[in-house]
Amino acid sequence: MTAHVIADDAEALAVAAALAEEFRAGACARDVERRLPRAELDRLSASGLLAVTVPAEHGGADVGATTLAEVFRLLASADASLAQIPQSHFAYVNVIRRQGTEEQRKFFFAELLAGRRFGNAQSEAGTKHVQDIRTRLEPRPDGSYVLTGVKHYSTGALFADWIPVLARAEEDRLHVAYVPRDAPGLTVVDDWDGLGQRTTASGTVRLDGVEVPADRVLPHHLTFEGPQLHGAVAQLLHAAIDAGIASGALAEAAEFVRTKSRPWFESGVDTAAEDPLLIQRFGELALQVRASEALLREAARAVDSAQADLTDDSAAAASIAVAAAKVQAARAAVEVASALFEVSGTRSALNSLNLHRHWRDARTHTLHDPTRWKVQHIGRYVLNGTRPPRHGLL
Repeated sequence: MTAHVIADDAEALAVAAALAEEFRAGACARDVERRLPRAELDRLSASGLLAVTVPAEHGGADVGATTLAEVFRLLASADASLAQIPQSHFAYVNVIRRQGTEEQRKFFFAELLAGRRFGNAQSEAGTKHVQDIRTRLEPRPDGSYVLTGVKHYSTGALFADWIPVLARAEEDRLHVAYVPRDAPGLTVVDDWDGLGQRTTASGTVRLDGVEVPADRVLPHHLTFEGPQLHGAVAQLLHAAIDAGIASGALAEAAEFVRTKSRPWFESGVDTAAEDPLLIQRFGELALQVRASEALLREAARAVDSAQADLTDDSAAAASIAVAAAKVQAARAAVEVASALFEVSGTRSALNSLNLHRHWRDARTHTLHDPTRWKVQHIGRYVLNGTRPPRHGLL
């Protein structure tokens, strides 16, 4: 595979905007048919967008969080499923940046610049809680490892060239093993049947005695032993996806009302778009969307600032800013996607129009991690100056 190499932030944003418009055209049909976006992902890889965070010294554009968040928001405004697929890709690029050896960085950054994709095999089902990881990375006498376990919600794995697997090794410490998609003993099962994000193929990964060379394993537990932005960047991208869903739903609602809705007879106007009560509601919804976008930009700037001077205080400020953006974006996505029907009228509920995909995507994606806990951490920080924990979900 060959891929274009994006030069800078401006080019990354231009490419993302162009691809978003291209992907928007088929998003509804892909969702209805559950047609997996293999061709679209190949376009994404070939565009160079998946390598934009590769450091400059390795030939990448090394874009900041502000640009990356906007890339995801643009893509999600067109197709939330498609935008969700590379979210873990960038999270595990960051693991290489922070914990990889020079040789590991050299190898994997070259893979990214060539258009290779990372998936993820992180979450597990049936365990005590989300951080109860039971997949094992057992060492062998020659220094290599054997990987055994079952992963769920493995977004991107079906389409990946490399699947980063979160596992516990010696002393139960977390590691990430980067495993080729076609490795013997690794099976990806397309059994995702979520009500939303239908085309993410967020199914099951089975690992049955998968052999992993030592140089494909990174000590992820070290990420959390000092100030870190791993969780902030990962959550920033989730917030960007939610903000994109809200924006896309509002745009589609406005188009529907302008072109298809009838005015309520008591309004005394000729078109639905002139109805003062609808105008009021669209103004309220627009405020929700604009607030989510503003907090997203603020959070991204906080991450960029912390990256330039990483301390306990700067990392905490960035995490809190991202938490605020995620809470607002999640609320906006669910509210606006639901209000689409309220403002558009009875016809918008026709299953054939598939306008409910926005709400289904919002409702599904915002379940990723509970915003109520983010509000708790924000409150503790504001009231008592308590820094948020370093667990990768803030």
